[in-house]
Amino acid sequence: MNVNAIVTAARASRNWNPIVELVPYACFLGMRLDIKGDQFTACMPFDSKLIGNPALPALHGGATGGFLECAGMFYLLWHMDTADLPKTINFTFEYLRSGRPEDTYANVFMVKQGQRVAHLRIEAWQTSPDKPIAIGHGNFMLKPAPSAEGKP
Repeated sequence: MNVNAIVTAARASRNWNPIVELVPYACFLGMRLDIKGDQFTACMPFDSKLIGNPALPALHGGATGGFLECAGMFYLLWHMDTADLPKTINFTFEYLRSGRPEDTYANVFMVKQGQRVAHLRIEAWQTSPDKPIAIGHGNFMLKPAPSAEGKP
């Protein structure tokens, strides 16, 4: 089954797990997507392999950052009418507080979407969306729609 067929089947069944399985790092993180109506939430269930500082213990910053970036990519794939995974142009992180050894969630906000580039803000939180542990800002390249002549 090719990627287009997997994305089409995911949209029809509303089961996004096969999409997550296409991205090895998302699988490593154990990511899940919780989509209810038009509400998109990503989840990174706690696993001891995600601990970066065992003395606190605190989540590894790379796991948190990778989770934010993957959440942004999956949001765009869910939000747009395309089966093409967006490409990261740049991504920045703001780590606001230590991630505790518990499940982490992410909400994604579209800042601006053009025909070729989308700008997102992704907030990771644990106990409450009002207390984010990290915020990511990402610019993603979208596959441009073909023009009327069939040229990109």
